[in-house]
Amino acid sequence: MLIDQCFLMERQERRLDAKKICFITCVNNEELYAEALLYLKHLHMPEGMQAEYVGVRGAASMAAGYNEGMRKSDAKYKVYLHQDTLVVNKDLAADLLRLFADASIGAVGVIGCRSLPRSGVWWDGLRTYGRVLHACEPESVVDSRCKEPDGPYMAVEAVDGLFIATQYDVPWREDLFTGWHLYDTSQCREFARRGYQVVVPNQEKDFWCIHCPKEKPLASEYKGYQKVFLQEYGRELHPEV
Repeated sequence: MLIDQCFLMERQERRLDAKKICFITCVNNEELYAEALLYLKHLHMPEGMQAEYVGVRGAASMAAGYNEGMRKSDAKYKVYLHQDTLVVNKDLAADLLRLFADASIGAVGVIGCRSLPRSGVWWDGLRTYGRVLHACEPESVVDSRCKEPDGPYMAVEAVDGLFIATQYDVPWREDLFTGWHLYDTSQCREFARRGYQVVVPNQEKDFWCIHCPKEKPLASEYKGYQKVFLQEYGRELHPEV
């Protein structure tokens, strides 16, 4: 793919900094992003680690915005998160470094499914793993808790885009996903195509994130991107029955 060739050339020209973690967010609401930043800037950084924050404004799509953010940072570790995601795990960086000590792990999410169903929609999967606190309405918090991994993590086929941490720069498919849907599940498949695991950590003792989205019906364009996803990746799916 041309997009892969461009990223390969860029990676050859620069070395990624293993002592840096970058938090990348597409922003169209400054108030939400300011609150998310407040939480991020209070995270504990392991000794010698540096944090940076990239807010991408005016992105044509989530995938395009994340690619722009990726290009702006030389951090080895990148966390792509929604502007309405609050990271409350103060030891996030140390926890990610422990997981990424396994070079086969390419990405970490907080909630997802073990095996993608034929629909390509992760929450339709038979076995979902992970945990997120949802604060969709004032003074109303729901602990969205799925199965917990038996060990420190569970390998999954897809995670939700509210939070995706990576240790390798894999281009987001902005050529296919030109809006705000299915970019996350696509990215998980792109990591799998390169032989990397996508995992969900054990959050039995405590959750990592609070997600504060406004409740709304599924967007009409979702079905169109679902079709695009299945055309690109459908032959790679092996649903549980």
